[in-house]
Amino acid sequence: MPFPKVNILGIDFDNVTMCQMIEQLKKHIKNEDKVFVVTGNPEIIMYALRHPRYKEILSQSDYITPDGIGIVKASKLLKQPISERVTGVDTVLNLLEVANEEELKVYLLGAKDEVLERAKNYIKKRFPDLKLVGCHHGYIDLNDKEVINEVKSAKPDLIFVGMGFPRQEEWIYQNFHHFDKGIFIGVGGTIDILAGVAKRAPESWQRLSAEWLYRFLQKPTRGKRMIALPLFAYHVIRQKVKGKS
Repeated sequence: MPFPKVNILGIDFDNVTMCQMIEQLKKHIKNEDKVFVVTGNPEIIMYALRHPRYKEILSQSDYITPDGIGIVKASKLLKQPISERVTGVDTVLNLLEVANEEELKVYLLGAKDEVLERAKNYIKKRFPDLKLVGCHHGYIDLNDKEVINEVKSAKPDLIFVGMGFPRQEEWIYQNFHHFDKGIFIGVGGTIDILAGVAKRAPESWQRLSAEWLYRFLQKPTRGKRMIALPLFAYHVIRQKVKGKS
């Protein structure tokens, strides 16, 4: 049964809770389905508005979850409230728990080699019963046949692609047809967080909806990307006003 959709600036988000999302993905894994999941935030939407090909890629995904708090706030402003935020980091952690319980196969694609090594060590220590069947750094040509064949031969149930947008969604979209099964999910900087080289905002910051500020303070070079947030708010308000006219 499909989840209700909430359209924000032309992008259809799934109105879903974390629990519902994980249960749905567990069903897909059991059925050996092939699924493309996007973890959506305001930056991704603003990029899609400027790049029609990327917007088309998002439309071809099976699920777009409301990762950023800005998405949840926008849905409320548009009188189509999304149930809760479904973050990429928490989705990955929940899926790793499932993989550990079910002894599933996991593949990591993204980050630098040294970061991957630390992420692998963390996963093996915390989730000893899952099968980490492979990993590869994210500095690749999107059509690299060796990487495609490596992932294909590993036959993973879960493929976490952490190249940052738009590359991670591009890679999944371009190569999806090569695979028979698997949950393919773009996870941004989640591999860095698993490795301990990037810190997630403390819960107190999350409760204040200030994760964006925490990330900026941790990495000021994100400043240019942060411009997307006020632009996103402006466009959402325009959507609301147009909806009334």
